[in-house]
Amino acid sequence: MTGQKATNNRARSRMSLRRYLGELGIVGYVIRLAILLVFAIYFVVPLVWLLFATTRDPSNLYSNWFPLTFGSLDRLATSWNNIIAYQNGEMLLWMGNSIRYTGLSLLGSLAICIPAGYILAIGHFPGRRVLLWLTLITMLLPVSAMVLPLFLELNLAHLIDTQWAVILPAMFFPFGVYLTYVYYGSSLPGELVDAARVDGCSELRVFWNLALPLGRPLLGLLAFISFNANWNNFFGPYVMLNNDKVYNMPVGLNSVVAATSALRPGFNPTPGATSFVQADAAMAALFMIVPVVIVFIFSMRYVTKGAFTGGVKG
Repeated sequence: MTGQKATNNRARSRMSLRRYLGELGIVGYVIRLAILLVFAIYFVVPLVWLLFATTRDPSNLYSNWFPLTFGSLDRLATSWNNIIAYQNGEMLLWMGNSIRYTGLSLLGSLAICIPAGYILAIGHFPGRRVLLWLTLITMLLPVSAMVLPLFLELNLAHLIDTQWAVILPAMFFPFGVYLTYVYYGSSLPGELVDAARVDGCSELRVFWNLALPLGRPLLGLLAFISFNANWNNFFGPYVMLNNDKVYNMPVGLNSVVAATSALRPGFNPTPGATSFVQADAAMAALFMIVPVVIVFIFSMRYVTKGAFTGGVKG
């Protein structure tokens, strides 16, 4: 009852705010537009600058009075050629590594998260509550606290400086397990599962033919979250990988920035940096951003549906 009362209070507050802005008329419209404009500037302007930076000559990258200006297609082609030729094509190697690491981590995390969360949601067995608490505790632990134990374990297995040092830790995704538990716990009626069992379905068949099809929105949501986390994974690979031939894109991009010439001392104060220019580093950053945008566009329907379906009692 307390939770329902708090929900009703929040709903009334939102209605009051909307009614107040509606009564303001044009003033309310301007306020809403101004808020949206501030958020758009905060999120969009850096991306626009990054895109235009690849088209501008390094000599006037910061000197122009208005930084959001397009340079030339020739400079864009030069940035592209420079980034492709960087260290004899290492950028393409890092891209391939990232695709492989992310793909295998994604498949592994889904294969672990979906069955584990499903069993926790519908199962009744000793130690279930303990497993739920352990999942929550693991999910809340900071990444930095887990790096040293993981490093020692992987070093004991002689996996440091291999792709498995990145892939195996990423397969265990506690947030995905808990999200699956919440989804099936609120969206999969227990009566439906019991009816399937009465009809003679085994537990594996109930999961494969009933729970998995009903969890398609969840699969899309988990796939996007896992892809985004693994694609942008920096700290773990930075610690586990020393050989630049097995870098993923975030660690490789860090090495590119470290090799960038200091046109501005604050951008790269590292002594001995090479003459690699910031415009090319911006092109390298686009290598990181574009795949995430593409995946989000194609999975947006599943992401939004999966995010809200689990909150409705089936």
